[in-house]
Amino acid sequence: MTLVDRWMSTIRTRTVAFMAIIMAVAITAISCSSSGTTATTTPGIAPEMVVDYIHTVLEADRTAYTKHVVNRSKTLEGKSKEDGVLTIEATEGWQQADGIPLPAQMFRLGSEIANEAGFFTYNLISPWYINDSHAPKGEFEEVAIETMIETGEPVKDYQEIGGQSYFSAMYPDVAVAEACVSCHNTHPVHLERYPDKTFVMDEVMGGIVINIPLEGA
Repeated sequence: MTLVDRWMSTIRTRTVAFMAIIMAVAITAISCSSSGTTATTTPGIAPEMVVDYIHTVLEADRTAYTKHVVNRSKTLEGKSKEDGVLTIEATEGWQQADGIPLPAQMFRLGSEIANEAGFFTYNLISPWYINDSHAPKGEFEEVAIETMIETGEPVKDYQEIGGQSYFSAMYPDVAVAEACVSCHNTHPVHLERYPDKTFVMDEVMGGIVINIPLEGA
């Protein structure tokens, strides 16, 4: 089994765990009394805590992949890494080059699996996006990304999308490894769109947004 296969297997396992959490919230927080009336006071896990739990696992997995897999590769986007020990390349074109995905790509692969399940969604958002799917969308994301970058703190709120209510949260996406900043700073799309923006280590590069459907979803 390749490194990519092992990490994708881990992501699928994490996704199942996330689903279990969401199901627990739905069962404990939205229950019916014997008269058929929704019991809004039934103890349950607050959505503020659920998104924190989910983000903790997402951040841990992505940081571990970045530091202990991508950072150990001998080649990063065609450039040799002096401290690399894995004979493999981390590259945006990983499928064509038989390499491994970049951290943002691995994160997106996991989000696609979770999003298909329909229990909740998550994604990377940034005002300096390279992939158009990572552009802020809707009022919550547009306002939250500005507030979060300014304060460095998570932003949480309720929103409605297509008639469905959600509890949404956006967390700072911080550059935790050199691979994070070097890939963005040298990417042709970044250089064209944001020529005056140069990321540095520990800087907030964007946000991780999590959306949990409410009202019995």
